[in-house]
Amino acid sequence: MQSTIRQFLKDLLTRNSSAESMRWLEDQVARIKGAKGDMKLFLAFSQASRHFSRERLGLTASDQSAAHEIRPGFQPGFWTVMQTARTLLVLEALTEENADWVPTLDKLFESADMNELEALYAALPLYPFPEKFKKRAAEGIRTNITSVFDAVALNNPYPSEFLDEPAWNQLLLKAIFMQRPLYRITGADTRANVNLARTLVDYVHERWSAGRNVVPELWRFVHPFADEEIIGLFEKVLQQGGELERQAVSLACFQAEAAGCKALLSRYPEFLEPIESGTVSWETIGQAFDAER
Repeated sequence: MQSTIRQFLKDLLTRNSSAESMRWLEDQVARIKGAKGDMKLFLAFSQASRHFSRERLGLTASDQSAAHEIRPGFQPGFWTVMQTARTLLVLEALTEENADWVPTLDKLFESADMNELEALYAALPLYPFPEKFKKRAAEGIRTNITSVFDAVALNNPYPSEFLDEPAWNQLLLKAIFMQRPLYRITGADTRANVNLARTLVDYVHERWSAGRNVVPELWRFVHPFADEEIIGLFEKVLQQGGELERQAVSLACFQAEAAGCKALLSRYPEFLEPIESGTVSWETIGQAFDAER
């Protein structure tokens, strides 16, 4: 799989960069492979910013489909040209047969600046031995740099596949506190758990007690565990909440299995048709919330 990933990234990069930049990259890979130690890799990784742009990669629908086939959940459409170059540099220079792969990458993480960390974290799902980077991913979640947090948390299948429950819950909670677009968290529904739901219920009570609203997408992670208390919260939102909040709770009720949720939603038929037609989804709710901020 690694050779396929490398070729795919190289094809994308070739289409989005100059021939001169690609020759520089190929030369650096050759130099790194012929050198002892990590210094040439570290220098080339840093210097990539001089040769590749910060513009988003230009991808076709076919590219997006191929990316998912190569690595389910991989979304290079959110990557920059420079991120792609740095990822390819690492994957080309450090093959999976290299015994120093993990410690060398750890050193890169430890010495990286903000832009470099964005590339390293976004590429977590593409590395050989991904299970060895769980602690590194959990460390990325703790950052206060929004762009670095986003590289770990958004459009990245690694967290939902590899993080343990406490780290996953921390990611969701921090994304809510930071008001990040939750609909861009890959695999979010597969990691729903009762501990997260109870924490979010407590959070809702705290926010409401302080006279504040909550992120509408929050209800997505509560409805699988709907009990009498949660259904009561849903009803309060449907009675008193804003339009977007009511859409979110209606969608949560629609997706919930609890009979009480179905009964509650039946009293608000005006919200049912847009959900059934696909007009209202967690993505449209998240995008509308982003537009309101």
